[in-house]
Amino acid sequence: MPEADEVDDEEEMPLSLRLSIADTLTLGNATCGFMAVYFTTTGILIPHLTGNDESAGMARHSAATAVILMLCAAVFDLFDGLVARKLRSSPMGAELDNLSDLISFGLAPAYFVLVYGMVADDAHQRMAALGAIVVLLAVVLRLARFSCVTMKDGMFQGMPSPFGALTVVSIVLLELPFVATLLAILGTAWLMVSRVEYPKPRGRLAGAMLSWIVLSMGLLAAWAFDAPSGQLLLQTGCALQLVMGAVIPLFATARRVNNFRDNRREARAAQLP
Repeated sequence: MPEADEVDDEEEMPLSLRLSIADTLTLGNATCGFMAVYFTTTGILIPHLTGNDESAGMARHSAATAVILMLCAAVFDLFDGLVARKLRSSPMGAELDNLSDLISFGLAPAYFVLVYGMVADDAHQRMAALGAIVVLLAVVLRLARFSCVTMKDGMFQGMPSPFGALTVVSIVLLELPFVATLLAILGTAWLMVSRVEYPKPRGRLAGAMLSWIVLSMGLLAAWAFDAPSGQLLLQTGCALQLVMGAVIPLFATARRVNNFRDNRREARAAQLP
């Protein structure tokens, strides 16, 4: 009898309350974003405010951990979409995805920028706070637009929020002069809400993205543990992240121009007798 009651309860459970495997991955995304905020606070901000003499070492390890967690969130975000297409997603899957992305790729990188403005020697705290707000609002607007606008298959409108978050933290880790850092962060926020097209990570592109994330984790670990040339390797990886953010939409634009030219040629050929 108890087993029959459990079966009845499961059958009566609304479909909207049943989590799928993809939803579980999405919740992992949100957890990584929250833990990134935790390590940014406990390992960077609090030691700085308390004047801990060992704060420099703690800051390096904690900064690397926070960014690695954002990278893990990007992995969860990549796989939850793949799993949802292969298996199934619950009715609340899209809402869970947007909320998780807001935590991991909106709040976490914006908070990282805010804390950078408080601990960096040449940073201006209020201007850094402004940059953090712009990043957060850009992700909010991008996610809201993604839910309302239908794009052609295989393309995103604007820089995807995971890619934008990783670009923002890469700018901070490059340790450029504050003005250059702030301008680059604002430029990334603009790309996220722009109409510039970015390809969706599917097939080979998804594999390339996953490989890049794993490589980035290795670079962060080498930097955190002060490996030989670890600083140089990290800065090289961060610079490549910025270059990819600028170059990838150029390929999409070039492909769109070529498709437009091909369509015009076909139209002219059809008009000929």
